[in-house]
Amino acid sequence: MPAAGRIPRSAAAVRPRVALVIPTLNEEEPIREVIAAAPRDVIDDIIVADSGSDDRTVELARDAGARVVVEHRRGYGRACAAGVRAAGACDIIVFLDGDGSDRPELVPLLLGPILADTHDFVIGSRTRGERETGSMNALQIGAGYIAGALTRLLYGVAYTDMCAFRAIRRESLEQLGMREMTYGWNLEMQMRAARAGLRILEIPVEHRRRRGGTSKVSGTIMGTLKAALRLAATFARIALERQRRRDSVQAQQSSH
Repeated sequence: MPAAGRIPRSAAAVRPRVALVIPTLNEEEPIREVIAAAPRDVIDDIIVADSGSDDRTVELARDAGARVVVEHRRGYGRACAAGVRAAGACDIIVFLDGDGSDRPELVPLLLGPILADTHDFVIGSRTRGERETGSMNALQIGAGYIAGALTRLLYGVAYTDMCAFRAIRRESLEQLGMREMTYGWNLEMQMRAARAGLRILEIPVEHRRRRGGTSKVSGTIMGTLKAALRLAATFARIALERQRRRDSVQAQQSSH
């Protein structure tokens, strides 16, 4: 029998294998609904990557048919990285949050351009799509546009959001060398993808208010401040990597 959350290999033989990675932290209220809405005809492996929940998230995710991996250290990026490791030899990885704000039934929209071999990285844009009232605050919207504008200045690629809902070829993700293990994971992926010259597509997606629990980022002033500082630090670190690499190349050229 196939493992929980997986489609038999024979049913997926005509297309690349797809893993859905859902990072969680205390999402016991929405997690079963999120897993149930995942389209099993295009997803081969549903992985809930939990980063230390102290509620029933892990138990309920397993009951709902997902494969669960536990990362005992807290951190959004750590959970995502644990999910990637658990995905094994899949061809495409889709990420979405476990709070019910992303719509799993839209996964085929993100997969389409990758399966058609026109793009390597497809990211949903909440700001360009239809948003449920209260699903995003002004700081989240502004941060997405600001980060996108700065990324355009550095790499010529403009984003409008840092949405967690995204799909990427596994081989493309591996070449990015992801390091950020907290709130800056999504921004780092976008910056590194742009710098690496991946074929990137941003598409509008519908977004809802979370279906339960409290946001770890926008739920409190302290959470928002911590996330903002982490995003700023992540952007500066990756931007400086680019400058250091340029300086190193120039130094090598001048020595010859």
